[in-house]
Amino acid sequence: MSDFRNGYSLPQTADMSVDAGLRKFMLGVYNKLAIGLVVAGILAYVTGNVPAVQQLLFAVGPDGRIGLTMLGMVVQFAPLVLLFGSMFFMKNPTAGGVNLLYWAVVATIGAGMGLLFLRYTNESIASTFFVTAAAFGALSLFGYTTKKNLTGMGTFLIMGVIGLIIASVVNMFVGSGLLSMIISGAGVLIFSGLIAYDTQRLKMTYYAMGGDQAALGVATGFGALSLFINFVNLFQFLLSFMGSRE
Repeated sequence: MSDFRNGYSLPQTADMSVDAGLRKFMLGVYNKLAIGLVVAGILAYVTGNVPAVQQLLFAVGPDGRIGLTMLGMVVQFAPLVLLFGSMFFMKNPTAGGVNLLYWAVVATIGAGMGLLFLRYTNESIASTFFVTAAAFGALSLFGYTTKKNLTGMGTFLIMGVIGLIIASVVNMFVGSGLLSMIISGAGVLIFSGLIAYDTQRLKMTYYAMGGDQAALGVATGFGALSLFINFVNLFQFLLSFMGSRE
C-alpha cells in the first residue's frame, strides 16, 4: 500500500545537506500527517463511542461478537478502493487531486477505526498511540539522517506488505490465533521499515523535483498519505500486542 504513488524517478544519489527548502517540504508533509491523525482519531472516537453513529457501522451480537453493517463494510473497504483506484485514475496527479484523495482516505480509515474502541480499552488505545508516535519519530529520524540507501529494503518491504494482505485474507477463513500473532509481528517489522524508507524516499524526491512547486505540492500529499498509512498500520499491529480487551 505504501508505493501506489506518483511515478517520480528518484536519483541514485542526492545531496543530503539540509537546507531551508528541504525543511519546509518535510514540515509540510509532517503537518499534513499530524492533522490527518487528529481528524482520523476524532472520527474513530465518534464512530466507536457515540451510539447513534456506532450502530450505523458496527453491530454487536448477543454473544458479544462485533460485526459490520453494510455501511460499515463500505467504510472498511473504501480506503483500499480509493488507493487502488488512484493508480488507474491519477496518471497525471495534481496537488488538489492528491489532497482530495488524502482526506478521503483519512476520513474512511478514521471512521473504520471506531471498531478498535469496541475491542480495546480507551487506556490501552491511548498508550499504544503514544508508543507508536515515539517509534514513528525515531524511525523517521533514522530514515532522514541515514547515509545508507534504503531503496533495496523498500522493495523487499513492499513485497512483505503484499504477503501480509494475502496472509490476512487466508486467516479470515482459517481463524488461527498463531497465524494472527505472526501476521501482527511481521506487520510491526514491515511498517517500521517502511516509515524509515518512505522518509528517505521523500527526501530524495525533494531533490529530484528541482524546485518544481507544482510537483512538490503533489509529492507533499503523496508523502503524507504514505506516512499516514504506515503510522496507522504500525499502530494497529502494536495494539494487537499491547491492547487490553474490553
